[in-house]
Formats: sequence, structure tokens, C-alpha cells
Amino acid sequence: MKSIPLPTLDAERRWWKYGIERIAGVDEVGRGALAGPLIAAAVVLPRCGRGGILRLDGLRDSKLHTAAQREVWLEVVLDVASAVGLGLVEAPELDELGLGAANRIAMERAVLNLGIEPDAVLLDAAVTELPQPQVGIIDGDARCLSIAAASIVAKVTRDHIMIELDRYESRYGFAMHKGYGTASHLEALSRFGPSTVHRRCFAPVGMLAS
Repeated sequence: MKSIPLPTLDAERRWWKYGIERIAGVDEVGRGALAGPLIAAAVVLPRCGRGGILRLDGLRDSKLHTAAQREVWLEVVLDVASAVGLGLVEAPELDELGLGAANRIAMERAVLNLGIEPDAVLLDAAVTELPQPQVGIIDGDARCLSIAAASIVAKVTRDHIMIELDRYESRYGFAMHKGYGTASHLEALSRFGPSTVHRRCFAPVGMLAS
């Protein structure tokens, strides 16, 4: 079986070599979910030499880790990173904005919530209206270490939110499927109708809400 290459710091080093140090990697999660917020995270990793950041060796795109592994990696990222920011767009706001705009705004909010102003931004196949120089990297969460780190932060944060929502809306099974359109979720939607955290602009929800 062919091994999957680990994300690298190559994209960050292209800026570091010119003395531009605060590079924010940004990723979002929840774009395709029928319920819950869209979450973006921004992560600034410290400048390092060719050896990289050894504590992040083995970190991959969040989709390639188990839930338990992501929890461990989250603690490492929070400890290693120079800055971490989160951006959130709740379902009602997403319905008003539309998915594309909501995705962009979540990423912009994540960068603005870093607590520091980055010099440049690396994004997973996206661009924003932020004033900083930006690079959209295809498969960025698989190729770029700071974006992969952001994917971990965003995914774990959103999972925690969906598990918490399940305490108040247990009919839908949010803790299990995290708001995505699984068979059990669609069955619960058909039975109970949409909740306040469902996205009415998504067809499976909108048809039941009308």
C-alpha cells in the first residue's frame, strides 16, 4: 500500500526565507453538514529550521486521524503554536449569507481572532477578503503543516459543539453523526422536522421546513 506523504513546512518556508515570519494556516470544517455551525481555525506555527517542528511529526489532515488521535493532536498544536484563532458561523447566519460567503467569513473571523496580525495567510483551496497576501493551496490540509494543524483545531472544536448540542436536541443523534446527512439523521429529520440548528438553505432540510 502506498504511504500518504506527510504535510510539510515548504509553503511556510517560502515566506520565512524573506523574513516574513507570522504565517497563518487556515482550514474550515462543517461545510457539508446539514446542522450545526461552520467552523474555521487559523494556526500560526513558530519559525523553525530544516528539521521542522518535531512535536508535530506525524500530524496529518484531520480526516486521516481517529477522533481519539485528533484530541491528542489538538493539545500538541495548542502547545506548539504561536497563535490559534477560531471563526464560527451559526446555521441561521449561514442561511442568510449562503454557503460560499459563510465559508469565507468563518475563515476571516478565525484570522482576526488570532490575537496577532499575521503577515501572510495560507488557505485550503480558498481566498478571503483579508488584506494580507494569501495563497490558496489545493489539498492544503494534506500538504501544508499549518493548514493541517488548523484542520485539527477546527474539527475537534466542531465535534465538541455537536456533542454539546446533542444534550439539548438528542432526537437527531448529533453526537454520532456531527450533523452530516447520514441515514439516521435524515430519518430523524423526516420524523421530527428541522431544529433551530439545522441549515434551511440545504435541500434535505429546506424541503421539510417549507
